[in-house]
Amino acid sequence: MSKVISVNSGSSSLKFQLFDMPSETVLTSGQAERIGQKMGTFTIKVNGEKKSIDIPLPDHKAAVELLLKSLLENKIVDSLEEIQGAGHRIVQGGPYFDQSVVVDEDVVSKVSELAELAPLHNPAHLVCYEAFRNALPHIGHVFVFDTAFHQTMGPESYLFPVPYDWYTQYKIRRYGAHGTSHQYVNRRAAELMGQDVGKLNMITCHLGNGASITAIKDGKCVNTSMGLTPLGGIMMGTRSGDIDPTVVFYMMKRLECTPDEMDTFLNKRSGMLGISGISSDARDIQAAVDAGNERAILTVNLYTNRVINVIGGYYMQLGHVDAIVFTAGLGENDCLMRERILKHLEEPMGLSINYELNSGIRGKECCISNPDSKIAVYVIPTNEELVIARDTCRLLGL
Repeated sequence: MSKVISVNSGSSSLKFQLFDMPSETVLTSGQAERIGQKMGTFTIKVNGEKKSIDIPLPDHKAAVELLLKSLLENKIVDSLEEIQGAGHRIVQGGPYFDQSVVVDEDVVSKVSELAELAPLHNPAHLVCYEAFRNALPHIGHVFVFDTAFHQTMGPESYLFPVPYDWYTQYKIRRYGAHGTSHQYVNRRAAELMGQDVGKLNMITCHLGNGASITAIKDGKCVNTSMGLTPLGGIMMGTRSGDIDPTVVFYMMKRLECTPDEMDTFLNKRSGMLGISGISSDARDIQAAVDAGNERAILTVNLYTNRVINVIGGYYMQLGHVDAIVFTAGLGENDCLMRERILKHLEEPMGLSINYELNSGIRGKECCISNPDSKIAVYVIPTNEELVIARDTCRLLGL
């Protein structure tokens, strides 16, 4: 039996789960939020109940120290020596990593080099890793990359039609994101179907505040909607997704704004928030739809249109599809959005959906298609932390 901690750090947050492996039992989970702000919040689950405190968290090092202290104080572990491995989510692995790896100096150097492609995430990941390494010098560490699952794409999918030397000199290409999530639900769907994942074609839809859709052929990614960064692809909570590049040049002139200001417009003031003027949260928008708000109705219609366009394109690229999977916050919990999307796909893809069953599915595994559906449709809650723990045990030989 080995205790392994899965770490998912953001620019101002740190989420974690401590597993007892190989049973995959979750011993505790929690998160530190608002790291670097005047006051932070730390939450940990003890005996099934959440304990939360407001406390200054000046940096990720402080958050890691508080996390480890809490494990001891709440008697989740008797000693930190019980923890035998740590797995860390890394957003951007660039072209270097097509799988998870044991961390060494060369790996750290490459992740640091790629920070320009994920400036809000990769530096935070490394700070968090260093904090864990210093606190737990006796254990091995593994990096698990969001981009790794997408490294099986061919150049016809990952290249952009721009000057080729932009790719060779500056690494400009499609990298995708949410790869760990897409990989997990792909394999889990195959298990639920009782079939070999290497013989199935799927379209997996990770629909949350950040969102991406992936085409998977015989268990390998052949296309994904996000691009160089998580800004590309379908419409999201606050991100625009793909737009005509001329919009950027035109509006920078009209607004007389800087590149950084335009980045804020596209990453933080667009998407559902930008169109609705209400919120980036689909629940708030649905409430406005129910009240007859025209911009809210436009928002869900635009979102649905963007999603079905990608799914339809991937359907043609794959040739045939065995399953469609919905996951992440919106995909797992928003039954009305799933219904909107699926009704547009019914006729062209031969779907037969149990909409009454779909309406009651929130955050749990379920096949929502009927037996006569040409394509099986599943809702599967994602579990990136479990993938991280599994890879950590495998690579460290635990």
